[in-house]
Amino acid sequence: MSVTLKDFYADWCGPCKTQDPILEEMEDDWEGDVEFEKIDVDEHQDVANEYQVRSIPTIVVENDDGVVERFVGVTQRDDLEDALEEAGA
Repeated sequence: MSVTLKDFYADWCGPCKTQDPILEEMEDDWEGDVEFEKIDVDEHQDVANEYQVRSIPTIVVENDDGVVERFVGVTQRDDLEDALEEAGA
């Protein structure tokens, strides 16, 4: 099962800058198990609308069955890793 973590962000978003190091660290540890995608909501409004992103940062964890969990605001690593495991990573 493929697991994807989509990080919806913008360059002007302060909390997104707080989220970045958490995700970068996770990306190293989960390499090969999880695909990490950074989606700039200013450049990809269509994707943000598809996922109904209303505020950022928003993180969506999904697998082959669809969205497993969604987080709005800065999210701690433990919560994200729990969602990745639940998604089958």
